[in-house]
Amino acid sequence: MKGESVRRKVVITNPQGFHLRPLAAFAETALRFQSRVSVIKDGVGVDGKSPVALMGLGAAPGTELVLEATGPDAAAALDALLEVLTSLATAQEVPEAPPSR
Repeated sequence: MKGESVRRKVVITNPQGFHLRPLAAFAETALRFQSRVSVIKDGVGVDGKSPVALMGLGAAPGTELVLEATGPDAAAALDALLEVLTSLATAQEVPEAPPSR
């Protein structure tokens, strides 16, 4: 696949880790790009477009992952994927408002 290759490190900050909802959103976002997307944990890379492969990473809170995209839209893909991880972590960490009485 022609195009640039871009890598970025990210630490999982979601208190539940990289669980089903975030990894499904991650894979869904990755599928919108032409670039090949890999997620690497402890030197082992998996297909970032496959929720099943991502589940196999077992990325708990505090885990460092390397995101890598290779292809014509690699930079845009990584920007979008980092935004997914950031927005999901923020959404998970914000406490719900107490019920009104």
